[in-house]
Amino acid sequence: MVRQTSDARRANRGAVAIRNAFDSYHLKFKKITRRARSRFEGQDWLGGQRDAVERLDLYKKIVDKIVVTIVNILGDQAKDRAVWAQMKERYSELIADRDDFELAETFFNSVTRRIFSTVGVDPKIEYVDSDFEQRPAETEKPVYKAYTCKGATSCVVREILLDYRLNVDYQDIELDIQLVANEIDSCVQAGYNSEQIDMVEVIKPIFYRNKGAYIIGRIYVGSQIIPLVIPLLNTERGIIVDAVLLTEDEASIVFSFTRSYFHVEVLRPYELICFLKSIMPLKRVAELYISIGYNKHGKTELYRDLLRHLAASDDTFVIARGARGMVMVVFTIPSYDVVFKIIKDQFTYPKTTTRQEVMDRYQLVFRRDRAGRLVDAQEFEHLEFDRSRFSDGLLEELMEVAASSVKVENGNVVIKHLYTERELTPLNLYLREANQEAACSAVTDYGRAIKDLAATNIFPGDFLLKNFGVTRHGRVVFYDYDELCLLTDCNFRRIPPGRDLYEDFEAEPWFSVGEHDIFPEEFERFLGLQAYLKQVFMEKHSDLLDVEFWQDMQVRHRAGEVIDVFPYRQSKRLSRSRS
Repeated sequence: MVRQTSDARRANRGAVAIRNAFDSYHLKFKKITRRARSRFEGQDWLGGQRDAVERLDLYKKIVDKIVVTIVNILGDQAKDRAVWAQMKERYSELIADRDDFELAETFFNSVTRRIFSTVGVDPKIEYVDSDFEQRPAETEKPVYKAYTCKGATSCVVREILLDYRLNVDYQDIELDIQLVANEIDSCVQAGYNSEQIDMVEVIKPIFYRNKGAYIIGRIYVGSQIIPLVIPLLNTERGIIVDAVLLTEDEASIVFSFTRSYFHVEVLRPYELICFLKSIMPLKRVAELYISIGYNKHGKTELYRDLLRHLAASDDTFVIARGARGMVMVVFTIPSYDVVFKIIKDQFTYPKTTTRQEVMDRYQLVFRRDRAGRLVDAQEFEHLEFDRSRFSDGLLEELMEVAASSVKVENGNVVIKHLYTERELTPLNLYLREANQEAACSAVTDYGRAIKDLAATNIFPGDFLLKNFGVTRHGRVVFYDYDELCLLTDCNFRRIPPGRDLYEDFEAEPWFSVGEHDIFPEEFERFLGLQAYLKQVFMEKHSDLLDVEFWQDMQVRHRAGEVIDVFPYRQSKRLSRSRS
């Protein structure tokens, strides 16, 4: 009886300590998030970048501290699963009435898995599914504001823009009102056979990311919903509406898995996610949580989604389409649009990088602005799957080249470490299979992708088509991080002329080459494009083969400039002319 009482007290202390640590994390998370408004108003773009990194690092710092605290509280019972089962039960009681209980559950899991390094999952000591069957009902104060349209669309737009006024004046609010109203009216008349909208609902907080602020809402025309995304820019002459995005695809690209996370302060995350899901129904809930900075819970939702999919399907994991990786084994399950990447034990020649360097590059991508051109990866450890779900060919390859990360025991495949990414069509395969128009568009966007990466101080290191992929929206993104580095760490050079005719044709260079030397003139050799596609690329992006492009980018980054990269096409930007 004394032992049981002692265990219960320790379990209670542990549960309270984890709850308090989560409170600390979320309060600090919100404090950093809250700065986004003043950063935007003050055009403090570098400060915003520092805030983004600080917020990304926060979760691990808090978890590191609470793990030490829990070990001290539990002592020799730190790995007693019976005590942890009591802790979980008590913790569920402590978070039952919270508006962010789903995030609190994931936080508990993070602590548990750090203590136990559990293979697979253990529902007794972690939240595999939520302990709460009923999600919180929408409150009397919903996450959005509602605007009824009883007259001209411009009247509703005026209300919205005035309600979302910042501490910087609009440059020309009357012009913005008319531009936004015209875009909405044109969309409704052309696509919904209506002369008027019925209602607009707009999420109360503004979404901030990089140099943009976004008003996010939905328009009702009868029972039909139209997404509404209004990007704001803070220019030297004041706030302007830069675009009006009114399709699911456009909204989805703004919230893409290839972009950095928004800073948006919200009391009830689940309610916000439900709103976003209503305008982007094809987006996974996991991706939406990740997009607003709750990447750890997004990972939880992704894992739950995978488990549900495995339970409802019977196809097997197979090697993914595309060229075999020199550094990674990449596999997928055909009915699920996610790829799984495991680092090989040894890398194929001529790769000279190390496992730690590969992991460091994934961490670099996680902490930087991805500009819509780098795939966000989720890192998992100690996963367990039924052996029957693996094709023989895949399992043979895994055991041959990644035995330190994969083992088979008790009829299960246990994976020590892997990354997940959204599945894309490799660009080399896409160009082979697409029609001429789509191929030309992809090649043009391939060049834009390289330039967008350069604008965020990223050099892909490898221009091979197989290292780029195409999203369902036709956007080209980079997903092979083996050679990725900061642009400012490179030394861009011209190839010096040979001293005589023979040197120009030598197989080996006749000049010294440093470790970080890059010769843009050579990029053309690696394009691997058919003649007509190469011509398209050169017409649009021949400057990528000029050392001056890269050196100019370096100068701008070293001067502290934050270069604009927009999550929508240039053609969507509004003309400011009153004519």
